Amino acid sequence: MITALCIPTLDAQKGAEKLLASLARQTVRPDRFIVIDSSSGDATAKIFRDAGATVEIIDRREFNHGGTRQLGVRMLSDADLIVFLTQDAVPADTMALERLLGCFEDQQVAAGYGRQLPHPGAGPIEAHARLFNYPGESRTKTWMDRESLGIKTVFISNSFAAYRRSDLLEVGGFPDHLILGEDTYVAAKLLQAGKKIAYCAEARVFHSHNYTFSEEFRRYFDTGVLHAREPWIREKFGGAGGEGWRYLKSEMRYLLGRNPLLLPSAIIRTALKLAGFRLGLQERRLPLRLKRRLSMFRFFWRA
Repeated sequence: MITALCIPTLDAQKGAEKLLASLARQTVRPDRFIVIDSSSGDATAKIFRDAGATVEIIDRREFNHGGTRQLGVRMLSDADLIVFLTQDAVPADTMALERLLGCFEDQQVAAGYGRQLPHPGAGPIEAHARLFNYPGESRTKTWMDRESLGIKTVFISNSFAAYRRSDLLEVGGFPDHLILGEDTYVAAKLLQAGKKIAYCAEARVFHSHNYTFSEEFRRYFDTGVLHAREPWIREKFGGAGGEGWRYLKSEMRYLLGRNPLLLPSAIIRTALKLAGFRLGLQERRLPLRLKRRLSMFRFFWRA
């Protein structure tokens, strides 16, 4: 069984040392290690080459969440299992990779993802987001779980996820026509094909973002664009309305017990997320220039 690690990078020099040190301490070392770098302006490529990675340089304008990862899949043609990690996701202990790869002992598991913990020093709002979306109990999801989990059935994150390459290719691999959500798209395809998605809570990385109000809106606008262009996902697995309400109630309780002064901020963020998502669903009615201004991933609209 040949295992591989693929990390897309852009100006990753600042956090590279910490990430590489954590990878060096892993109890399981991948047989292949590649980095796909979007023409960084710093020493990213050299740092990862010196650490033993094969570094592929692409033009910054060519980056695409799905297409760039699919390039990694093509480069790793002899790999059986491929782990994807983002440059800002740092394994929390020495067994993160081993535990994630252990999910594939079940031959029906086509993809697995690990638990994301807030970075040390993360604020309560971001900490809650990680605790809500990445609970402490592992579970394996199947097509039948859509009845009880709804849209949460296809939840997965390529910030720390692994795929059985053969199963990934059977459903067409990562698409290059999406603004984001290539992981969600593939998870939905795999579940439809009768495969399983494993969530391994014991495989942990530190990964969180402190988004501004504007960034929250822009990211959810892009999420709305995804669902507007791929309506079959919500048709097959349900909408996010119920899950959004559950999240809001959980967040209110969490902040009341830790920092009630952040409640107004949380309410504003929720309103911005909802507005961004709904506007994204209507993106076909919007002029291209406006969509570029509203989007977090503006490179998508240059294509």
